[in-house]
Amino acid sequence: MKKTMIGAAAAATATALVLAGCSTSSDDDTSSTSAEASTSATGAAVAAEPTDITLWLMGGDTNDDLRQYLKDTYATENGGVLTIEEQDWSNAIAKLTTALPDAANTPDVTEIGNTWSPTFTTVGAFTDLTDMYDELGGDSLLQSFVNVGQVDGQDYALPYYFGSRYNFYRKDIYEAAGVSVPTTLAEFSTNAAALTTDTMSGFYIGGSDWRNGISWVFANGGELAAQQDGDWVSTLSDPNTIKGLTQLQDLYQTSSLAAVNEADSTPWVNLNDNESTGQPEAATIIAPSWASCCIGDAGTSDDGEPTNTWNDEINGVFVLPGVDGGAAPVFAGGSNIGISAASENQDAAKQLMTIIFSEGYQTMLAGAGLGPGNLDYTSALPDNEFSQALVESASNSKLTPAAPGWAAVEGSGLLEEFFGKVNDGGDIAALATEYDALITPMLNN
Repeated sequence: MKKTMIGAAAAATATALVLAGCSTSSDDDTSSTSAEASTSATGAAVAAEPTDITLWLMGGDTNDDLRQYLKDTYATENGGVLTIEEQDWSNAIAKLTTALPDAANTPDVTEIGNTWSPTFTTVGAFTDLTDMYDELGGDSLLQSFVNVGQVDGQDYALPYYFGSRYNFYRKDIYEAAGVSVPTTLAEFSTNAAALTTDTMSGFYIGGSDWRNGISWVFANGGELAAQQDGDWVSTLSDPNTIKGLTQLQDLYQTSSLAAVNEADSTPWVNLNDNESTGQPEAATIIAPSWASCCIGDAGTSDDGEPTNTWNDEINGVFVLPGVDGGAAPVFAGGSNIGISAASENQDAAKQLMTIIFSEGYQTMLAGAGLGPGNLDYTSALPDNEFSQALVESASNSKLTPAAPGWAAVEGSGLLEEFFGKVNDGGDIAALATEYDALITPMLNN
């Protein structure tokens, strides 16, 4: 569930959205509906005439069973046709920027990357859902996602599903070194250094990997940006942020053999035994929850593709510990969802939202291994160590700042530059001052 691909140009265009007019979503749906859909999924469905509407979903995380449930239930409860169109994450920002203000082509409801939410909500791209907040889950919704979808305390984009980052490790390597799973962030650093060799990272993290690196900032009470007198400012120079960056720099210098310019990557492959050496290249990594699919014993699928199968005897997971124990506040991945303000099918779109946030659908999301936006249904997640770590890490997760220009900051590459220079041994205070000056002007645009 990798939800991080944002282009600076597209983000800048999004901030110039002018929303007006009405929508007519009438795309053909070639999928059949079924009379077997539950007629009690919503509980308090919005009264709506039979209306054909369109839902945009990002990537393939929402599987076919989930999509069919939405189509069938909407057909039963509304009488109209729900068309689901899948968008590729790589160009979704550009397509949303073009489509959302266009009354003739806007999706009625759309999934959106959680960190993209401020870019669109602050320019009025989504319908105000505040009066539906309690009906759609209220305070049981994942609050870090709720917060990033708010403007002036009003709710415009609500949590669809979440994934969270936690640690994957080699039990056999830990045992051989006499190292236990850490309970504090300082112990994590000590263990990682002890596990590091000339050919293996005790903790593998790319030098420019800010999305994982910011957990050390958050754990020490720091932030990437904050509001001051109504405006957003970069806070890399904040003492708590500096403290977290210093701890991260020390960890990188002592424990990671990853390249200083490595950002988003596939660190899970480094936990698997290398074909040439028969040894892993990492004892520990931090990665999104779905990385478990690619960790474990090497094999081959029925169609001849290489596979890896999780091996409980040598593979394990644990949440990143906080400074004083417990779970550190890691950066959560996932999506929000909202109704296009340009859609003329507002009542029907709201009816779809009640289906999406119903017990039936939220339970199905969890059963598919996705963290449901409503935390009341996390008990439906598969009963395994991955789900336990997912829930524990997500319960204390954080998102990037809800600044209007945050998507442009992500797309600029400045954070990759900054974290790379910090982890390369640069003067943290001087770098923080330099990059605060570069980032602050972007945050309010």
